[in-house]
Amino acid sequence: MEEANQTEVTEFILMGFSASPELQWILFVMFLIIYLLTIVTNTSIIAIVRSCPSLHCPMYVLLSNLSFLEIWYTSVMVPKMLAGLLSISYAGCITQLYFLITLGTAECFILAIMAYDRYLAICNPLRYPILMNNRVCVRLAICSWVGAFIVNVPPLVSLCKLPFCGPNEINHFFCDAPPLLKLSCRDPREAETVNFIVATSVIVSSFLLIVVSYILIIVTILKIPSALGRRKAFSTCGCHLAVVAIFYGTLMFMYVRPTSSYSNDSVNFNKLVSMFYTVVTPMLNPIIYCLRNKEVKESLRKAVMGRCVLLPKAGSISNRGR
Repeated sequence: MEEANQTEVTEFILMGFSASPELQWILFVMFLIIYLLTIVTNTSIIAIVRSCPSLHCPMYVLLSNLSFLEIWYTSVMVPKMLAGLLSISYAGCITQLYFLITLGTAECFILAIMAYDRYLAICNPLRYPILMNNRVCVRLAICSWVGAFIVNVPPLVSLCKLPFCGPNEINHFFCDAPPLLKLSCRDPREAETVNFIVATSVIVSSFLLIVVSYILIIVTILKIPSALGRRKAFSTCGCHLAVVAIFYGTLMFMYVRPTSSYSNDSVNFNKLVSMFYTVVTPMLNPIIYCLRNKEVKESLRKAVMGRCVLLPKAGSISNRGR
């Protein structure tokens, strides 16, 4: 009866970053520069991979998938924030949330597949062309995208069952599950449980796959007699490890804990962490790969000079830029 007498919320107000007008302009310029860099760098990665035949191998197919994902990941949220549109409809909020968690899930899957790709290349180099060819790579990438959209349906359904009667102010710069659940006028424990189980399962399982892959990789590398060979093998995994550390470090802090642990005192810190994995990380990923990967840098140089030609495709790790 009490719920029936309450007005149903039809839109939410995103509080964003509460600051003075001068600081707001600084934040606007900063976010705009980061967003433009994200679009340009990730689009460049996709263009380089597509235009250079020497990069038509599983490692770079997965990298272009990651870049495509990052473009959408940041575009779901940043343009609205830059436009200063602090109000968002209920349907718009749920849609934004679903796409953000889905794209985040797809990134977890793709990073895990990239770790598996490196494991096969280093630990099973002779069987690598059979176990991880372009056809297998494309299938795994498709499974990552489709699986990400499917696995996040239960949290979405459980969230949509909750009534929102006010207040309608979300103390965040995008629609995220923890602050949104706190606004429900019904006990959200069921939705919190479903959200926690799915988020933890996706993040922990994919992270464990990455950890196991790299344990096996390290064991294999330590058996290499040459110090130069060990150093070269370790350097081939540096890009992926840096991306994994940045992405999973912030993601685990935000989602591998009960929603009830989010206190009002930690809201600003939570927003800072969220900004890092939703805005900053998509910009850093292509920069990390370009700076540390010699083959990508060489292909970029040739693409700029209009001389991106077919290079010999060797099965060795070094020729693949690992």
